Amino acid sequence: MAWEEKDNALYNSYKFADFSEAFSFMTRVALIAEKMDHHPTWTNTYNKLEIWLTSHDKGNTITERDRKMVAAIDKLG
Repeated sequence: MAWEEKDNALYNSYKFADFSEAFSFMTRVALIAEKMDHHPTWTNTYNKLEIWLTSHDKGNTITERDRKMVAAIDKLG
C-alpha cells in the first residue's frame, strides 16, 4: 500500500507473514527514526503494522522531514 495523507499525517499500513517479520521491520524503522530524530506514531497487532508520520513540533502538519522519513522507510522494501 502506498502512503496517503490522512488527518494531517502520512499514513501507511503493512501486513507481514507473522509477528517476527513485523517486529523486524519495526526495529529497522526504529533505527532510522533514532538517526533522524523523528519518531512515528504506530500500532502493531501480530502481523499488522500501521504508521502515521507528522511533525508534532510544527503543529501536527506534514513537513519535508516526514517525507524524508517515508523515503527512508520505503527503501527498507
